[in-house]
Amino acid sequence: MEGVAMLKQLIGQLQQLLDSSHSHSLILQPSNHTLFFQQQQQQQQHQQQQTRWTSFDVEDSSVDDFCGLVVTAGKSGSFRMSEPVKSPPTKKSRRDRSRGKSSGRSCSTEVMEQEIWKDFPEDLFEAVIARLPIATFFRFRSVCRKWNSMLTSQSFSQYCTQVTQANPWFYTITHENVNSGAMYDPSLKKWHHPTISTPPTKLIVLPVASAGGLVCFLDIGHRNFFVCNPLTQSFRELPARSVKVWSRVAVGMTINGNSAGSGYKILWVGCDGEYEVYDSVRNSWIRPGNMPAGMKLPLSLNFRSQAVSIDSMLYFMRSDPEGIVAYDMATGVWKQYIIPAPLHLTDHTLAECDGQIMLVGLLTKNAATCVCIWELQKMTLLWKEVDRMPNIWCLDFYGKHVRMTCLGNKGLLMLSLRSKQMNRLVTYNIARKEWLKVPGCVVPRGRKRQWIACGTAFHPCLTAVA
Repeated sequence: MEGVAMLKQLIGQLQQLLDSSHSHSLILQPSNHTLFFQQQQQQQQHQQQQTRWTSFDVEDSSVDDFCGLVVTAGKSGSFRMSEPVKSPPTKKSRRDRSRGKSSGRSCSTEVMEQEIWKDFPEDLFEAVIARLPIATFFRFRSVCRKWNSMLTSQSFSQYCTQVTQANPWFYTITHENVNSGAMYDPSLKKWHHPTISTPPTKLIVLPVASAGGLVCFLDIGHRNFFVCNPLTQSFRELPARSVKVWSRVAVGMTINGNSAGSGYKILWVGCDGEYEVYDSVRNSWIRPGNMPAGMKLPLSLNFRSQAVSIDSMLYFMRSDPEGIVAYDMATGVWKQYIIPAPLHLTDHTLAECDGQIMLVGLLTKNAATCVCIWELQKMTLLWKEVDRMPNIWCLDFYGKHVRMTCLGNKGLLMLSLRSKQMNRLVTYNIARKEWLKVPGCVVPRGRKRQWIACGTAFHPCLTAVA
């Protein structure tokens, strides 16, 4: 059938060639005609051996199927047939390609082999879950009772201590609702609204310090202290202080070792030099000693600046004389450093990054205001400017009376900038020198953005116990 099909095709094209001849008619002698078909049969057999022929069904194919056949006449009267010209392959759209890939992936991942996963080691579950994001872990707790009870597991607590959170979270109190807090996760850029157990007495408590995943609260009357893990809602009221000081106090907090499981200590200090240290291991307040005679009183503490903790050291900012007051939780020794503040500086607060003391504040001159970052030079005890907010952001502050509150002071800062016409939240990464805007804090089922009153940064820890 293949030879007959090719024969019919050649006869038809020869007839077209004879009809289109204008100068003279081409007459094929019987001998030449026979010779021609013998040559074509030999050529056909040779090309079939090389598998170069493409078979066609003349009866079932249309004329368009043979538009690629080219016939040329040579001097010797022989003919050459080329293969049909194939159209270039059409490129699939991105949607079609991704659809095919996704269908292949879904078929391979939807079914998990029970024979394989049933032998997964039980201890590895805790190691894997401890490395999940905090928000993901709370969703996974609903899988089974065993996963829900991991918060009280000693082995799971050890896995959690091996995992360090890259960025701290921020626990804040808003002006509109001082009885409940809002937590901000900078990794997901999302606000959370926990329901923390309230103190036994109906008091307004404010976050003043943090360490090891725990947040220290002080009531608005500066009398009672509370410690809480915002993630697990564990709440603890500390014993009453032995020294009755009703004036405003500055508070700092450190942990014993690498985690809050080894215990923690809290220091409060007043402007007149009174201070006490709470030890969670003893569950009591102690007064290690008195301030040295060379320490100028009153301290004139800057209460807008939270204490900075580096290892066992706590650093507080003072204003008269300008400088820093330091206390060593391990040795109980006080030190002071006279460091003049930069000119035209307001709303400044201490910060820390990789063991280096930093300063952040508003630099106002004439009608222009900008947020600046300084680094303390250890040799000269002077502040050196290392960064400032982008100028295009500072243009929004021009001619406005801007106030700033710094929430958190370890590596990542959250700055609350507000005026009568503006309410803005910004984070600053000290190591990367990166400024980012924070989405507005909106309570559930609410639309109005909340104004941040105060807050502190804390490293989230699922197993920290107050």
